Amino acid sequence: MAKSLFEELGGKYERQGDYLIPCLTVPAEEEQAIGIWGQRHLDYLKQYRKVTYTNLLTSGRLNAYLADINRQAQERFERLIEGMKQAQGITEQLKAENALEWTGCLNNI
Repeated sequence: MAKSLFEELGGKYERQGDYLIPCLTVPAEEEQAIGIWGQRHLDYLKQYRKVTYTNLLTSGRLNAYLADINRQAQERFERLIEGMKQAQGITEQLKAENALEWTGCLNNI
């Protein structure tokens, strides 16, 4: 019997009853922590960008991509907070003089 293109490229089949099922695996990727921003982007990909999600998942790059998105979003979040603190005059001096007011101002941000 002639080999299929899948078999010629190194693929293997597994017999399940009367059927031959291709043995497919997703490439292993390094586990990285994915924070809240990465989780939110993952939900977005699954809901609105299914093809991009599938491509990243099957290529083994999804986890690294989400970790990078999380890092970028966290850096932007911290820059925004620092900018808002400067615009509102929230300083370390205020923290030393009146910790309660400093805490209230930060909670408002």
